[in-house]
Amino acid sequence: MRVGLVIYGDLNTLSGGYLYDRKLVSFLQSQGDNVEIISLPWRNYPRHWMHNLNPALRERLRDLRVDVLLQDELNHPSLFILNHQLRKDVPYALVSIVHHLRCMEEHPRVLRWLYRQVERRYLNSVDGFICNSQTTLQSVSNLLKAEKPAVVATPGGDALSAEGVETKFNAHSQNNDLHFIFVGNWIPRKGLHTLLGALQDLTSFHWQLSLVGRTNLQPSYEKKIRQMIESGGLGQRVRIYGAVSDDELVKIWQTADVLVVPSQYEGFGIVYLEAQRFGVIPVAGQSGAASEIIQSGVNGFLVPPESPAALKKVLLELLSDADLRVALSKAARRRYEEFPTWQESMATARRFLIGHFLH
Repeated sequence: MRVGLVIYGDLNTLSGGYLYDRKLVSFLQSQGDNVEIISLPWRNYPRHWMHNLNPALRERLRDLRVDVLLQDELNHPSLFILNHQLRKDVPYALVSIVHHLRCMEEHPRVLRWLYRQVERRYLNSVDGFICNSQTTLQSVSNLLKAEKPAVVATPGGDALSAEGVETKFNAHSQNNDLHFIFVGNWIPRKGLHTLLGALQDLTSFHWQLSLVGRTNLQPSYEKKIRQMIESGGLGQRVRIYGAVSDDELVKIWQTADVLVVPSQYEGFGIVYLEAQRFGVIPVAGQSGAASEIIQSGVNGFLVPPESPAALKKVLLELLSDADLRVALSKAARRRYEEFPTWQESMATARRFLIGHFLH
């Protein structure tokens, strides 16, 4: 099978969406498929629209010798007009990989309306979808004029290579010095400000917090987070790692007790599943697809986004009840085992492509 993939920037970009794309590309290549990457330059949202009018891009896509052109839905502003033109000119299918829709994120009302219109036009310009969750598929379906072929291929939680994970159920969480961890880039959607707001009122307890992820994507937000750490008197408790290697991340997971990423919205939330693999209790925002991974109070917790008070209540419960932590940790590991591996999920995606779009 000959496959093209349209992305922004570098396929090795650190994010859950790019990890998904890398895993799919790697699996397709392992099966003997040829994959050509079409990388578009990063711009701001309005400037991405100009890609639709770029004759060189249109010519390149029109001349591709592929059976299927995959497009990361992140690229929708660059393709929402161009795709309608391409469908008249090319024999191959257009298939969108949808991690989550921009219009489902928290934005001012006018912007959400705009994003919804652009994404609706984009989604109706392709022939099918690979979605990372049932929640994402439903969001897509709500914007379609007519039903299109689609498959849900959930991310795996086994991307990291780690020996001995299967026997580790957070026995150390029986003590009262808890290790919280936040794994995510410093952007408002991930809710790091909500986490720090909750922890500021819990300084009478013994805990530490590790922050893993890129810090400099939005300088104004980074400044806000650093100010919150300083003004809240959390400097001695918070360790900022930044982006780390896989080996270092494994070491952090193996010492962590509770993952806290109270996102405003997640199309899936790979990090919650990765936490469960290590017996780490995940605490997530309740909007989006986190509920497909976490059963609140059973193998983790779901909290309202942008609510430090609600998050504080959950963290207080975890800090105060060692038996609860052990039970949740074991249940989290069992929940992880119910999900397919990356290999299995990407095989599902490939069968979908072959079954629907190869002639």
